[in-house]
Amino acid sequence: MSHTAQIPSHRKPRRSTPRVSLRAGVAGGVLSTIAVAGAAAPANAEPVTETIEMPTLTAGLAGDFARSAEATQQVANTLDLRAQQDVAAAKAAKTAKTAKAEAERKAEAKRKAEEARVKAAKAAEAAERASRSAERTALASSSDSGSSSGTSSSSSSSASNTVSKATSQATGSAASVVAFAQAQVGDAYIMGSTGPNAWDCSGLVQAAFSQIGVDLPRVSQDQSVAGTQVSLDNLQPGDILYWGGAGSAYHTAIYIGGGEFVGAQNPSKGVVQASLDYDPPSGAVRVL
Repeated sequence: MSHTAQIPSHRKPRRSTPRVSLRAGVAGGVLSTIAVAGAAAPANAEPVTETIEMPTLTAGLAGDFARSAEATQQVANTLDLRAQQDVAAAKAAKTAKTAKAEAERKAEAKRKAEEARVKAAKAAEAAERASRSAERTALASSSDSGSSSGTSSSSSSSASNTVSKATSQATGSAASVVAFAQAQVGDAYIMGSTGPNAWDCSGLVQAAFSQIGVDLPRVSQDQSVAGTQVSLDNLQPGDILYWGGAGSAYHTAIYIGGGEFVGAQNPSKGVVQASLDYDPPSGAVRVL
């Protein structure tokens, strides 16, 4: 063999600077291929190609985008829920405030109505007492006038209007009632008073009978029908005398016997013991 003959080399042919073609599939995430070919090589050299698999970038980005979108949606849902809760809380607070204001308004209206009712009741009671007092005063004035022009005995009773020296013939429970009433003679008359040092007419009668365990009504109208009606010609000590109609009486007193009574007459006279002729009653009831 000639020393000039070409002998195939056992080394791979030297590659010149390859040309690399890079194809990146962003949307599909496909494999990228790089083809490298030797530009200058011996005539009998075999061309060399090498394929390199590039990492898929699209799949990773899509996953990141998906997770980011999901996280964003969760945040949005949380914010929306909080907003709804805030709206509900504000609405509940407003409703509670309105309910409280309404309750306070009703309570105030109820309080004012109760105050008005109490004032009206007191005014009616005061008017009733004033009316009874005026009627008793007028009756007393009329009796005083009639006594001055009547018999000498009537004039004497009217003029003195003091405690009689006569002794009551009452016995038993009636004696206790009479004794209590006589013990109050000289006390003051004050409308609405029930003792111990000032009385009105029905207050004195009620207190006298309470000493023996008899519970009488408080006012004259009711006391005038609290027992059995009796004739003024058949009176007994302890009978209740009344002035005016039965059930509508404006004054009461206690008959003590001997033609006399004890009663809280009016502010100018106080509690007196006097003759029936001084102030003739309209009727009487018996409870003993």
